[in-house]
Amino acid sequence: MKKRIFVTNFNRNFTGVSATAANVVRAQTGRYDLSLVGHSLPGCPPPITLKQARAASTEPCIWHVRRNTEMRAAIWARDVLSLPIKIVFTSAAQRRHSAFPRWLISRMDAIVATTDTAASFVPNVRAVVPHGVDTELYCPAADRAAAWAALGYGGTSGIASIGRVRPEKGSDRFVEAMIDVLPQHPNTVALVIGRAAREHQAFQQELKDEIAAAGLSERILFVGEIAADQMPNLMRALSLVVQLPRYEGYGMVPLEGMASGVPFVGTDAGYYRSFSAQGTTGTVVDDVMDAASAVGKILDGNVENMGKRARDVAVDAFSATSEADGIDAVYQALI
Repeated sequence: MKKRIFVTNFNRNFTGVSATAANVVRAQTGRYDLSLVGHSLPGCPPPITLKQARAASTEPCIWHVRRNTEMRAAIWARDVLSLPIKIVFTSAAQRRHSAFPRWLISRMDAIVATTDTAASFVPNVRAVVPHGVDTELYCPAADRAAAWAALGYGGTSGIASIGRVRPEKGSDRFVEAMIDVLPQHPNTVALVIGRAAREHQAFQQELKDEIAAAGLSERILFVGEIAADQMPNLMRALSLVVQLPRYEGYGMVPLEGMASGVPFVGTDAGYYRSFSAQGTTGTVVDDVMDAASAVGKILDGNVENMGKRARDVAVDAFSATSEADGIDAVYQALI
């Protein structure tokens, strides 16, 4: 009999946590009697409600949670409703959690950390399992130039930074680097993909004003959020992903790019240095000037070679199937 697994997704927005959960669920489907609980995820089974999950948890099972609200619901189900469940939490944060999340985490039956650094901040770690990417969904374009042209953003090649528009994500660093490098690459267009929350609208406008002052408003574009099911098509059309955050728990964007045959430039955040495979799949930089220089060097002739290497590393070392295998070992130990 297949193990009964409930994977929670209580955030209606598609976030980085949602993306990692979706990758794993797609890889886990078929291995277990698995139900998604809460909101839908692309390519995953239709979700059931929390009430339905509780009603179905009458035999020993596992609830796999990734957020505070999901930990709370699972603890209530186990400790108050006395349901026979074991709770697994995936922890990616590479910093000390605040007090209430620490208490929630202390109540987990097992923790899967995504990196050794993340593991150092939480108790009861059963395994360190890096996040993986769906290497079938994210795959290289047969013709990168044609794929870019089909998007309709202009130019002959594209660069993108993906994530919420805010200082923590380094949106300003990306804009500064693009203002420096794009004049030397007149056929390249840069995209800022993601939305600015209300409190960051002024920050976004300041960036747009800087771009206008540099005469690059038609080549550095704020395109807002892009639907999750459209991201693979966009990713494989890019020539380069540039992520310059001030903090990142793990960071899936470079990995999605790598699986799509796209190299990256990134700050030393999240798991980016491990993704870079000693600089063969991406370049890790210290500041904006280094970022601009690295972008220029890659665009000047190293996109294809680094992209091929990036695809190989993603498939061999960072696939969602590998992540699912690592998580399975934790499930086996619990039930």
